[in-house]
Amino acid sequence: MSLTTHWLFWALLSAVFAAFTAIFAKVGIEHINSDLATFIRTIVIILTLGLILLARGTFMEAGPIAPRTWIFLILSGLATGASWLCYFRALKLGQAAQVAPVDKLSVVLVAVFGVIFLGEHLTPLNWLGVAFIAAGAIFVAL
Repeated sequence: MSLTTHWLFWALLSAVFAAFTAIFAKVGIEHINSDLATFIRTIVIILTLGLILLARGTFMEAGPIAPRTWIFLILSGLATGASWLCYFRALKLGQAAQVAPVDKLSVVLVAVFGVIFLGEHLTPLNWLGVAFIAAGAIFVAL
């Protein structure tokens, strides 16, 4: 198995980019409204993803998209937008080193929601890890 085909590679890369997101955003919102900053960031993301899809030739590859898929992707987009607005507002008001760990409490919520809504199973060791993530976020934020 190649490194780029393993989920852990992409998850770690996501964490690195998320860290840079917090640092770059904290500097970028110093002299601007946090909602406007979120809007600018969103435009950059849309343009970047559009260019990637065009370059890879995958823009129209999907074919017909089922209504259920549309509904959940729209809901996901709305949740992402709300998360970004809240995150940028928090960065505007607080320190990046405190805001980012609290934001990562989403990891705890994903574990809980995954069990409740998706029927996923976590072992006692997994739950211990979730508890450590929650405790760590709280300790860093204090």
